[in-house]
Amino acid sequence: MITIDPSSPVPPFEQLRSGLVDAVASGELGAGERLPTVRRLAEDLGIAPGTVARAYRELEASGIIETRGRNGTFVAFDADPARQQLQRAAAAFADQVRELRLDADEALAIVTAALRGGEASPAS
Repeated sequence: MITIDPSSPVPPFEQLRSGLVDAVASGELGAGERLPTVRRLAEDLGIAPGTVARAYRELEASGIIETRGRNGTFVAFDADPARQQLQRAAAAFADQVRELRLDADEALAIVTAALRGGEASPAS
């Protein structure tokens, strides 16, 4: 279950976003599982609906969830298990980059170098 710590320096939308990413990565939320409505989740967590909407927008942009019009919002489903694992790893990596407040371009360069079998040197 996701909880929001109002005394945390991490903004509530980010706490929610990372909590949902963790729930998907751990399998607590499975592919195709329906998520609560924005209003319902906001009420359950005691936060503003705009906060939930922002977290949902960011998760949708990263492909972790998908909105199916009036049918609701669901954990994105990809039939390829290898691709699902890669999506979870990418989401976790993106979370870590944001948490460490690193430059996205530098992070991508490091990943590119790692995929090519080399090491990227830190940016100057």
